[in-house]
Amino acid sequence: MKVKLSDHFHYRTLLKFVFPSVCMMVFTSIYGVVDGLFVSNFAGKTQFAAINLIMPFLMIMGAVGFMLGAGGSAIVSRTFGEGDNEKACSYFTFLVAFTFLSGIALTIIGELVLPGVARLLKAEGDLYTYGVKYARINLLGVPFWMLQTMFQTFFITAEKPHLGFIVTVISGVSNMVGDALLVGVCRFEVAGAAWATILSQAVGAVIPVIYFARKNGSLLHFCKTRFYGKVLLGSCTNGSSEFVSNVSSSLVGMLFNLQLLRLAGENGISAYGVLMYVNFIYVAIFLGYSIGVAPVVGYHYGAKNHGELKNLFKKSLILMSVSGVVLTALAEALAAPLAHLFVGYDAELYSLTKNAFYIYCLCFVFTGVNIFGSGFFTALSNGKVSAIISFLRTVVFQVAAVLLLPQITGGVGGVWWSVVAAEVLSFAVTVFCFLRYRKKYGYA
Repeated sequence: MKVKLSDHFHYRTLLKFVFPSVCMMVFTSIYGVVDGLFVSNFAGKTQFAAINLIMPFLMIMGAVGFMLGAGGSAIVSRTFGEGDNEKACSYFTFLVAFTFLSGIALTIIGELVLPGVARLLKAEGDLYTYGVKYARINLLGVPFWMLQTMFQTFFITAEKPHLGFIVTVISGVSNMVGDALLVGVCRFEVAGAAWATILSQAVGAVIPVIYFARKNGSLLHFCKTRFYGKVLLGSCTNGSSEFVSNVSSSLVGMLFNLQLLRLAGENGISAYGVLMYVNFIYVAIFLGYSIGVAPVVGYHYGAKNHGELKNLFKKSLILMSVSGVVLTALAEALAAPLAHLFVGYDAELYSLTKNAFYIYCLCFVFTGVNIFGSGFFTALSNGKVSAIISFLRTVVFQVAAVLLLPQITGGVGGVWWSVVAAEVLSFAVTVFCFLRYRKKYGYA
């Protein structure tokens, strides 16, 4: 039976509804993981370090897509809840068009500033050459990437999460096959990995465009539209936490790389890259759940159904808490095998990566609740609180920790502990916000 936004959700129906969005986010995160895996094992640790060094810059380019997708879906879902379906579709059409045009502009800007950014990141010699080469190609796919991330959210709003999952699987398989052929067989190294990523992003963007442009059985379709200044502003405001989270985490990633380059050299950047790949997948699980449940929260908030809001809030907190503990235990158990999978060819790098894993993975106990907290307030159209949680978590706490803890511990171990410290502090802020606004929104 089809699960609708207006339904009362039990654990089974809630998990059924959000499962496709979790899978979509996981498959999306796998793109970078597969690139790194093939580059590391077929091109060596220098090229692997190069793409890890430049990756935070590339992540910034896609942040607008996350912002408009999360913020816009909250507005569209609320409009559905208010009963104006045609206006919701018009909003959706406008946001898709604006996102694509923004992607073209960001590609041009990215190409112009790339050399300067690479030098700012202290990339020299081969690190500079390979990093810039990988980024120049990847930037061409930014418009597709932004649309892909937006459609992942809007497939859920359209009550077609399973279709979104299918599109993401096709896109992910395209990336894997592309990496296997272009990097593994043809040995095009970082260039092959970049083109494989663009192929997958194009697939993930074009298929949804075709679907929504035709008559379909979902809530959403393209229709005549116009420029909606208030909708754009509202989408940017509501989705500001997602934008802040992506941009700030990328900037913090650059800071991490600079610290690691100073403390551990090229090996430090490579080890951090492996940790980030695992982090991508774990965060994708938590983010996928938050994205999946957001339209439901937005719908019942718009319909003023406070009873269902309480139900969704309670069940979500339990699911995020339990999954955080379970996934942390799994990460600790897989630390050695995963480190060996990526960098087993270098004993010193393997040892550094494995030991970093054991510390870093403790942060996942708290990450799920923190991400859900930010996404929950986005769904309630309170972009301010959402952005505060996200900004403190991904910028303030992490920057302070990564600058101070290495000084206290006297070495690279402080870098790994800094993420754990930041998540603990963010957890305290998230719980405070839950308590502070519970009566205003009626979710507890």
